[in-house]
Amino acid sequence: MSSPSTAQLILNASRLYSVCVSFIILFGGVFGHLANIFVFTRLKSFRGNPSVLYIILESIVDLLQMIVSFTLLIAINGFSDDLTQTSLAWCKLSQFFLQFFTLISLNIVCLAAIDQYLSTSYYPFLRQISTIKSAKVLTTIAIIAWTLHGIPFLIYFEIHSIFGCSVHNQNFLIYISYFYYLILSGVLPIIVSTFFGVLAYRNVRHLVRRQQAMRRRKLDQQLTAMIILRVLFLVATILPYAVERSYTFSTLADDNLLERAIIQLIGAITFSLFYLNYAGSFYLFLISSTRFRRQVKCVFVNKVWRLYCRKTVRQNQIMPITLNPNSEYD
Repeated sequence: MSSPSTAQLILNASRLYSVCVSFIILFGGVFGHLANIFVFTRLKSFRGNPSVLYIILESIVDLLQMIVSFTLLIAINGFSDDLTQTSLAWCKLSQFFLQFFTLISLNIVCLAAIDQYLSTSYYPFLRQISTIKSAKVLTTIAIIAWTLHGIPFLIYFEIHSIFGCSVHNQNFLIYISYFYYLILSGVLPIIVSTFFGVLAYRNVRHLVRRQQAMRRRKLDQQLTAMIILRVLFLVATILPYAVERSYTFSTLADDNLLERAIIQLIGAITFSLFYLNYAGSFYLFLISSTRFRRQVKCVFVNKVWRLYCRKTVRQNQIMPITLNPNSEYD
């Protein structure tokens, strides 16, 4: 079999894989993030906690990230409609929004790990740093910083006849290949989130020795377990993508068709792993915490479903049933 035909088979396989996996991740992620937002905003036990605010903000950002990324990917691979190849404005804007949502989300995960370390610290002055106000200030700073960081993406991304929407400024290409992908969206968030996640885990192991309310202790243990698993999942999913993206951008000048096809297939696989990081938080929380599973059941069954049944009963003019008080598993 000749190289062009082999390359075409590989390209077709990567497109089919991308479309199928994109639909699964998109719908699963959208449901998970909406469930996250609903559960964390409905239960009183989560209100006023900075780590919970970070989780809610991450779900909102990841939801937007997935809608932009997978809409673009499905349009390209499923319908052969790639606006980034024909519209310079969309080429620049899509890259701007992708880097913005990516870095904001990773930033929030790191801030959540740091906040959980602070809130579970033995030292009172560190616990006092963990507040809703500080979480809002840090998130605002991150939004401003990554918006400014995205300006060069609006300037240097162009449409190329062979490589499509890509960078042709050599200095910025080096920055993307070796700093943006490897450091900002790879090594740095992995190191920061892992380091503070380990410290938070160490703090939680000593919570029993402190004079602390049982409800607050259980909440700290629950949130720490959830955030640590979230951090571990982040490490496992973003590292392969960061390495692949860095290699791809550093070899844009290679015109070998078969090699480009293989790189695209590897890119499709690492891309799906990368976006699992943005789609799986709700399911990770379910796995990590029995208490969270009870809380989800409390919200969706004891609150939403019974409220719906109560309205149905009233509309049908039947005597209302007596419901037992709902526990929020505080």
